Amino acid sequence: MKELPRQDRPRERLIEHGPENVSNQELLAILLGTGTRQENVFQLAEKVLQNWQGIHNLQDVTIEELTNLNGIGTVKAVNVLAAREFGKRIFAYRNNEKVVIRSPEDGANYLMEDMCRLKQEHFVVIFLDTKNQIIHRQTIFIGSLNASIVHPREVFREAVKRSAASIICAHNHPSGVRLYGVLH
Repeated sequence: MKELPRQDRPRERLIEHGPENVSNQELLAILLGTGTRQENVFQLAEKVLQNWQGIHNLQDVTIEELTNLNGIGTVKAVNVLAAREFGKRIFAYRNNEKVVIRSPEDGANYLMEDMCRLKQEHFVVIFLDTKNQIIHRQTIFIGSLNASIVHPREVFREAVKRSAASIICAHNHPSGVRLYGVLH
Protein backbone atom coordinates (compact mmCIF):
# COMPACT_ATOMS: atom_id res chain seq x y z
CA MET A 1 0.00 0.00 0.00
CA LYS A 2 2.83 2.34 0.77
CA GLU A 3 3.84 2.35 -2.89
CA LEU A 4 0.43 3.76 -3.87
CA PRO A 5 -0.24 7.48 -3.82
CA ARG A 6 -2.29 8.32 -0.73
CA GLN A 7 -5.39 9.33 -2.76
CA ASP A 8 -5.45 5.86 -4.45
CA ARG A 9 -5.41 3.83 -1.23
CA PRO A 10 -8.76 2.14 -0.52
CA ARG A 11 -9.34 3.59 2.96
CA GLU A 12 -8.60 7.07 1.77
CA ARG A 13 -10.79 6.62 -1.32
CA LEU A 14 -13.66 5.44 0.88
CA ILE A 15 -13.26 8.44 3.18
CA GLU A 16 -13.02 10.90 0.30
CA HIS A 17 -15.63 9.46 -2.08
CA GLY A 18 -17.90 7.42 0.19
CA PRO A 19 -18.28 3.64 0.53
CA GLU A 20 -20.69 3.40 -2.40
CA ASN A 21 -17.98 4.72 -4.72
CA VAL A 22 -15.27 2.14 -4.08
CA SER A 23 -15.03 -1.16 -5.92
CA ASN A 24 -15.66 -4.61 -4.47
CA GLN A 25 -11.93 -5.22 -4.69
CA GLU A 26 -11.22 -2.08 -2.65
CA LEU A 27 -13.82 -2.99 0.00
CA LEU A 28 -12.34 -6.47 0.30
CA ALA A 29 -8.82 -5.01 0.45
CA ILE A 30 -9.92 -2.85 3.39
CA LEU A 31 -11.31 -5.93 5.17
CA LEU A 32 -8.18 -7.99 4.48
CA GLY A 33 -5.93 -5.17 5.69
CA THR A 34 -2.65 -6.49 4.32
CA GLY A 35 -1.31 -8.61 1.53
CA THR A 36 1.57 -11.05 1.63
CA ARG A 37 5.23 -10.84 0.68
CA GLN A 38 4.32 -12.12 -2.78
CA GLU A 39 1.23 -9.98 -3.46
CA ASN A 40 -0.16 -6.71 -2.22
CA VAL A 41 -3.60 -6.47 -0.64
CA PHE A 42 -5.21 -5.44 -3.96
CA GLN A 43 -3.84 -8.53 -5.67
CA LEU A 44 -4.97 -10.72 -2.76
CA ALA A 45 -8.47 -9.21 -2.87
CA GLU A 46 -8.63 -9.76 -6.62
CA LYS A 47 -7.50 -13.37 -6.16
CA VAL A 48 -10.30 -13.96 -3.64
CA LEU A 49 -12.92 -12.41 -5.95
CA GLN A 50 -11.67 -14.43 -8.94
CA ASN A 51 -11.55 -17.65 -6.94
CA TRP A 52 -15.24 -17.28 -6.07
CA GLN A 53 -16.21 -15.66 -9.40
CA GLY A 54 -17.25 -12.42 -7.76
CA ILE A 55 -18.60 -11.03 -4.55
CA HIS A 56 -21.98 -12.80 -4.69
CA ASN A 57 -20.44 -16.25 -4.15
CA LEU A 58 -18.80 -15.12 -0.92
CA GLN A 59 -22.22 -15.28 0.76
CA ASP A 60 -21.74 -18.99 1.46
CA VAL A 61 -17.96 -19.22 1.85
CA THR A 62 -16.59 -20.85 5.01
CA ILE A 63 -13.52 -20.09 7.09
CA GLU A 64 -12.00 -23.34 5.89
CA GLU A 65 -12.51 -22.45 2.23
CA LEU A 66 -11.02 -18.98 2.70
CA THR A 67 -8.00 -20.20 4.65
CA ASN A 68 -7.26 -22.77 1.96
CA LEU A 69 -6.42 -19.84 -0.31
CA ASN A 70 -2.75 -18.84 -0.08
CA GLY A 71 -2.47 -15.50 1.71
CA ILE A 72 -5.69 -15.79 3.72
CA GLY A 73 -5.22 -16.77 7.33
CA THR A 74 -7.76 -17.19 10.09
CA VAL A 75 -7.84 -13.48 11.01
CA LYS A 76 -8.52 -12.36 7.43
CA ALA A 77 -11.14 -15.07 6.96
CA VAL A 78 -12.87 -14.07 10.20
CA ASN A 79 -12.90 -10.41 9.09
CA VAL A 80 -14.60 -11.36 5.81
CA LEU A 81 -17.19 -13.57 7.52
CA ALA A 82 -17.85 -10.97 10.22
CA ALA A 83 -18.43 -8.29 7.59
CA ARG A 84 -20.73 -10.61 5.67
CA GLU A 85 -22.77 -11.42 8.77
CA PHE A 86 -22.91 -7.77 9.79
CA GLY A 87 -24.29 -6.90 6.35
CA LYS A 88 -26.87 -9.68 6.60
CA ARG A 89 -28.02 -8.44 9.97
CA ILE A 90 -28.33 -4.87 8.78
CA PHE A 91 -30.33 -6.02 5.78
CA ALA A 92 -32.53 -8.29 7.91
CA TYR A 93 -33.19 -5.67 10.58
CA ARG A 94 -36.81 -4.75 10.70
CA ASN A 95 -37.74 -1.65 12.61
CA ASN A 96 -40.24 -1.77 15.45
CA GLU A 97 -43.22 -1.19 13.16
CA LYS A 98 -45.38 -4.23 12.71
CA VAL A 99 -45.15 -5.83 9.28
CA VAL A 100 -48.58 -6.44 7.75
CA ILE A 101 -49.15 -9.39 5.44
CA ARG A 102 -51.88 -8.60 2.91
CA SER A 103 -51.21 -11.34 0.37
CA PRO A 104 -49.22 -14.54 -0.18
CA GLU A 105 -46.69 -12.39 -2.04
CA ASP A 106 -46.15 -10.24 1.06
CA GLY A 107 -45.42 -13.40 3.05
CA ALA A 108 -43.07 -14.69 0.38
CA ASN A 109 -41.26 -11.34 0.16
CA TYR A 110 -40.88 -11.24 3.93
CA LEU A 111 -39.18 -14.65 3.95
CA MET A 112 -37.49 -14.81 0.56
CA GLU A 113 -34.19 -13.10 1.32
CA ASP A 114 -33.50 -15.29 4.33
CA MET A 115 -34.72 -18.58 2.90
CA CYS A 116 -33.56 -18.52 -0.71
CA ARG A 117 -29.93 -19.34 0.09
CA LEU A 118 -30.50 -22.07 2.65
CA LYS A 119 -28.78 -25.38 1.91
CA GLN A 120 -31.28 -27.50 3.83
CA GLU A 121 -35.04 -27.56 3.80
CA HIS A 122 -36.66 -25.34 6.44
CA PHE A 123 -40.25 -25.19 7.57
CA VAL A 124 -41.02 -21.69 8.83
CA VAL A 125 -44.21 -20.31 10.32
CA ILE A 126 -45.23 -16.66 10.49
CA PHE A 127 -47.73 -15.97 13.25
CA LEU A 128 -50.21 -13.13 12.64
CA ASP A 129 -52.55 -11.16 14.86
CA THR A 130 -56.12 -10.20 13.96
CA LYS A 131 -54.84 -7.31 11.80
CA ASN A 132 -52.50 -9.64 9.87
CA GLN A 133 -49.49 -8.07 11.55
CA ILE A 134 -46.55 -10.35 12.19
CA ILE A 135 -46.23 -11.12 15.87
CA HIS A 136 -43.62 -13.86 15.58
CA ARG A 137 -41.66 -15.90 13.10
CA GLN A 138 -40.17 -19.27 13.88
CA THR A 139 -38.34 -22.05 12.11
CA ILE A 140 -40.26 -25.11 13.27
CA PHE A 141 -38.11 -27.74 11.59
CA ILE A 142 -34.85 -27.99 9.65
CA GLY A 143 -34.68 -31.03 7.43
CA SER A 144 -32.08 -32.53 5.19
CA LEU A 145 -31.08 -31.47 1.70
CA ASN A 146 -34.38 -32.65 0.23
CA ALA A 147 -36.76 -33.56 3.05
CA SER A 148 -38.41 -32.11 6.11
CA ILE A 149 -41.03 -33.70 8.32
CA VAL A 150 -43.19 -31.45 10.44
CA HIS A 151 -45.85 -32.48 12.88
CA PRO A 152 -48.90 -30.20 13.15
CA ARG A 153 -48.69 -30.15 16.96
CA GLU A 154 -45.39 -28.23 16.73
CA VAL A 155 -46.98 -25.60 14.53
CA PHE A 156 -50.16 -25.23 16.54
CA ARG A 157 -48.43 -25.31 19.93
CA GLU A 158 -46.57 -22.15 19.02
CA ALA A 159 -49.69 -20.58 17.45
CA VAL A 160 -51.68 -21.11 20.66
CA LYS A 161 -48.77 -19.89 22.79
CA ARG A 162 -48.62 -16.66 20.75
CA SER A 163 -52.41 -16.26 20.54
CA ALA A 164 -52.08 -16.08 16.77
CA ALA A 165 -55.22 -15.36 14.78
CA SER A 166 -53.68 -16.92 11.67
CA ILE A 167 -50.45 -18.43 10.47
CA ILE A 168 -48.49 -18.65 7.27
CA CYS A 169 -46.50 -21.82 6.72
CA ALA A 170 -43.57 -21.67 4.35
CA HIS A 171 -41.28 -24.43 3.18
CA ASN A 172 -38.22 -23.83 1.07
CA HIS A 173 -36.39 -25.98 -1.40
CA PRO A 174 -32.69 -25.32 -1.91
CA SER A 175 -33.65 -23.49 -5.12
CA GLY A 176 -36.31 -21.20 -3.62
CA VAL A 177 -39.32 -20.68 -1.38
CA ARG A 178 -42.91 -21.77 -1.82
CA LEU A 179 -45.76 -20.66 0.42
CA TYR A 180 -48.47 -23.17 1.14
CA GLY A 181 -51.21 -20.94 2.50
CA VAL A 182 -52.72 -19.11 5.40
CA LEU A 183 -54.60 -20.90 8.16
CA HIS A 184 -57.22 -19.03 10.17
